[in-house]
Amino acid sequence: MRKAFLAMVLAASSAVEGQSADLGKVSANTPVDWTGPFVGSHFAYASGHSNFSLVGPGLPPSSGAIDLTNPIDAFKGTGSYALGLGGGYNYMLPSRMVVGLEADISFPNTVSGIATTTGVQGSQALTQTVLTSGTLRARVGYAPGSWLFYATGGLAWSYDEAQLGPVAAPEDTTKTTRLGTVWGVGAELALSNNWSARFEYLSTNFGGKEIVFGGTAQRLSSDLAVQTARLGVNYRFGEEGQRVLQDGLTPFETDRFALHGQTTYLQQYAAPFRSPYIGTNSLIPNQTRQTWDVTLYAGFRPWSGGEVWINPEIDQGFGLSSTVGGPGFPSGEAYKVGAAVPYARIPRAFFRQTFDLGGETKKIDADINQFAGSQTSDRLILTLGKFAVTDVFDTNKYAHDPRKDFMNWSVVDTGTFDYAADAWGFTYGAAVEWYKGDWTFRGGIFDLSRVPNSTELDPSFSQFQWVGEIEHRHEIWGKKGKVAVTAFLSRGRMGRLDEAVTLARATGMPADVALVRRYQSRAGIGVNLEQEITADLGVFARAGLADGSKEAYEFSDIDSTFAAGLSLTGSSWNRPNDTFGLAGVVNGISSARQAYLDAGGLGILIGDGRLPNAGLEKIIETYYSLPIWSWRATLNYQLVTNPAYNRDRGPASIFGIRMRTQF
Repeated sequence: MRKAFLAMVLAASSAVEGQSADLGKVSANTPVDWTGPFVGSHFAYASGHSNFSLVGPGLPPSSGAIDLTNPIDAFKGTGSYALGLGGGYNYMLPSRMVVGLEADISFPNTVSGIATTTGVQGSQALTQTVLTSGTLRARVGYAPGSWLFYATGGLAWSYDEAQLGPVAAPEDTTKTTRLGTVWGVGAELALSNNWSARFEYLSTNFGGKEIVFGGTAQRLSSDLAVQTARLGVNYRFGEEGQRVLQDGLTPFETDRFALHGQTTYLQQYAAPFRSPYIGTNSLIPNQTRQTWDVTLYAGFRPWSGGEVWINPEIDQGFGLSSTVGGPGFPSGEAYKVGAAVPYARIPRAFFRQTFDLGGETKKIDADINQFAGSQTSDRLILTLGKFAVTDVFDTNKYAHDPRKDFMNWSVVDTGTFDYAADAWGFTYGAAVEWYKGDWTFRGGIFDLSRVPNSTELDPSFSQFQWVGEIEHRHEIWGKKGKVAVTAFLSRGRMGRLDEAVTLARATGMPADVALVRRYQSRAGIGVNLEQEITADLGVFARAGLADGSKEAYEFSDIDSTFAAGLSLTGSSWNRPNDTFGLAGVVNGISSARQAYLDAGGLGILIGDGRLPNAGLEKIIETYYSLPIWSWRATLNYQLVTNPAYNRDRGPASIFGIRMRTQF
């Protein structure tokens, strides 16, 4: 962590020397007025420890200690790190002493530990997990130049979970809130008139707490201590509070560094619909679910053409029916992994190198995961690290971002594109893009999950996917458009659907493709079209086919698809910043997948227990998006006929509202 702090200091010092004029240049010796409110975010690495004693009826007392520190596992995405949000107010005295008050909340990824104790049936596992924590602190410091050195202390709280049960799968769960104290020290460096970077060390200590497990009547007494080292950024409002409310935060952008961010809230409601039977993976009528996320996009440009980006993110919520019920699932913001309590993860951490090869030079504006600058029409782009396959492949100007435009999975991406990804939609890999005139040729290799549709990527890369794409850009009567063809080939342990059905008939059990998995391939191809019609109107279309004899590995249970739609801005009704979208989708499956589902099989997203009356899944989606100060509000409606290809169920009406802001 000491090395990380030194790196941060050097980076920040370089940033303040080389930033653009519109941010307000701040040198290391420039006096900074720290007075005023601020908001911020932080990344923390945590080390936790708990001493416990456990007593229960007819059991000897047991005691021990639990280490709540977990190393970062890049392929599982786990580790004892946390992401957090906070804010406060500082006041600087004429002596340059600074006093302030701040509050923050942190959302851990995996701050947990396990101990083995004695239970009624022998050994049992006791697991303790910090779900959420926060502090309310005063700080006192001194601010020479653009630096602020401080000590801090106050109150702290945590929301914890304890689980008790068999070693393989703890069953008895209880949650509790703890109150304690926190102290620490830190240093903060002003990067601009608004932005600053900080490093701090915090020590949080809690007293003893007793809880009772309802299932076993065992009593757990434990304490908790957590040490954290934090790297963070703050945005000082100064006298710009009203402007920030209306226009949002100003991103931090220099020649070498960039900070952008976004937050999105989505609420969806599935109205009542005909549902004579329900299976494990069925869409449930008459339900409401929500998702929320906040993302920081931090970039560093080490040299010309080179970019390093990391996207720490906080996620919370569930998709409808816990993100099952339809291959064209209605929310691209809903991951297959849901949680009632917000949690931290790092979906993207990648390096990109652009080699200019000549041709026309055009300006590039700064954006999320993109530095401002220029690029030539002929260029070569190499991307390495962790990112989404669809960051590079199958992109579409009008339908590709569920945080901005359409929401349905089979509208924002080609439904048959079974792209490599963990259950959150990201993976490790490499992609090459060659832009030559009106043509672009793309290729990539990516890591598959260890098991289809799981949270853990294959650390051996023995299961992988090849992706290739050819794109041609054109103009029709002066209006820009493009056509792209994308193909994939996956190699991994997957099952044939007919073999699962045959085994089910022999055993009398529901079909289970996991029982017949072996190393083999699955392929698919898709066509992607976008075309500008006028300055305000654009149209798009996608079509795709995939191997329907095998299980879908990562994305969705779609063997054929066709989607088309339009996007229209509101200039004609004097609302140029509004957008209206309309799309239709038809998704189909193979006869082998139909037989598998009818035999009680479960797919990635679907499985009603039976499928005697199959049909095409048909979707109509429409949305209207408009700005509200620095936010965008979107109203969304989707009509799903034959959800999960089942003529016996539906049609389902799904209503949604989305709120989003970014800087």
